[in-house]
Amino acid sequence: MEVTFRHVTADDFALIGRWLAEPHVERWWAHEWSPEAIERDFGPTLRGEEPAEDLIASAYGRPIGLCQRSFWYAYPDEVEEFAPYLDVPRDAMTIDYLLGEPADVGQGLGTALIRDLATDTFAAHPGCGVLLVPVNAGNPASWRALEKAGFRFVAHARAEPDNPIDPPDHRVYRFDRP
Repeated sequence: MEVTFRHVTADDFALIGRWLAEPHVERWWAHEWSPEAIERDFGPTLRGEEPAEDLIASAYGRPIGLCQRSFWYAYPDEVEEFAPYLDVPRDAMTIDYLLGEPADVGQGLGTALIRDLATDTFAAHPGCGVLLVPVNAGNPASWRALEKAGFRFVAHARAEPDNPIDPPDHRVYRFDRP
């Protein structure tokens, strides 16, 4: 099974909002899902005002998830937050991901999505030499999927969590350009 990616369009906003409202997504993304919040948070990337990419992941002929990627140095505050714990090379990018449908969780799709997103990121961004991905330490499903996709654990870090109910403990994973 291959996971493919395309850039988010405004037509995807309702789907993204529905996914963000799913309990298994809301727990880790802690994101508002009203139409106004989706436009506010995903519109700038769509219009090229944000130095990141939002992507819809598809498999089996249907959308399965949302992915994001960006160069670390496009967000200096995040580099500064993680720099005490690991070297963040100038050519490093990060990814984020979610599976939207509850029925897709636990089926191996997360690992496939991460593996294929890494391959797609290196192909789309020749200047990217490494992926560094921080994951909340309390989310073992996510960091295990990274490990199964070939990422290796490189650091413990303390950083602002996506969900304010979580402690700041993160595990950071690395995948070098093949």
